[in-house]
Amino acid sequence: MRFFNFFTQELAVDLGTANTLIIQNDKVVIDEPSIVAINRNTGEVIAVGNRAMQMHEKTHDNIKTIRPLKDGVIADFQAAEALIQGLINMIGEKRRFFTHLKMVICIPSGITEVEKRAVFDSADHVDSKETYLIHEPMAAALGIGLDVEEPIGNMVIDIGGGTTEIAVIALSGIVTDQSIRIAGDEFTSDIIDYMKRKHNILIGERTAEQIKINVGAAIADLADPPAKYAVNGRDMLTGIPKQVFTTHIEISEALDKSIAKIEEAVLKALEDTPPELSSDIYRTGIYLTGGGALLRGLDKRMAAKTKLNVHIADDPLRAVVRGTGLALKNSHRYSFLMDRKSI
Repeated sequence: MRFFNFFTQELAVDLGTANTLIIQNDKVVIDEPSIVAINRNTGEVIAVGNRAMQMHEKTHDNIKTIRPLKDGVIADFQAAEALIQGLINMIGEKRRFFTHLKMVICIPSGITEVEKRAVFDSADHVDSKETYLIHEPMAAALGIGLDVEEPIGNMVIDIGGGTTEIAVIALSGIVTDQSIRIAGDEFTSDIIDYMKRKHNILIGERTAEQIKINVGAAIADLADPPAKYAVNGRDMLTGIPKQVFTTHIEISEALDKSIAKIEEAVLKALEDTPPELSSDIYRTGIYLTGGGALLRGLDKRMAAKTKLNVHIADDPLRAVVRGTGLALKNSHRYSFLMDRKSI
């Protein structure tokens, strides 16, 4: 008689607009850009993650690169399915017969029912037997070690690739929240536009992303400013490749309007917060997570605007996936925090 091994594979997934992270057995096993490269003629998936990102904006007519998520939600269902499947395959565990795949996926707090169903459907198509969804601010709060079950108000701001999630959390629930579609991708667009206006140079998304990482700043007055950064692109007047230099001061100017909109959303969330929770937030301060938290001087700018203490989480890029992993590991304890679909 042939023996089939029943095997449960449990994955915590931070399905982000810019990057997707997956935790298995308490370890981050996948940290890849959320992008897929596809053969236009055959529809075949050529690459996902880093390999696809290397092709981005460098392809010929037979290849296209797709970012399946826009503003934190699935914009291209088939590409999202290919991305999830490709990343799961990278983990290297051979799927056996009767494999039971259990997934916890984090989603923006402002997601609609239709968008939520698209996430469930994508999980179904990669053969997930048990799928849970958890809101990003709640996952971020768990990931930075906050006790979300206590009757204490905590404000978490998660600045991701597609959305900025602002939430006040207490007693295992989100009391008030703001979800705005201004985040890392918007910052990248701002930098591209600024380089056109200021330096008459055309650059791509990947170059703008590197500018953001190397000299990105929310304020001009930094205690430890980064060195000026060389930018290569195409001269708008001559069409010839060109190099210019930019500084954190210029980038703080480029990002100013977008950051101001995030500040407005934070003030709106504080305005909607019940007084007793406002009292807690005055004592505990605001917690910043997500890639946007790494923007130089953002904590100081936010503190000046709100007159509150602002804390940047340890390893803010992985706060959400760490919280998603905790929710997966303690799914019985945190079941009330999550929406569930099982088959």
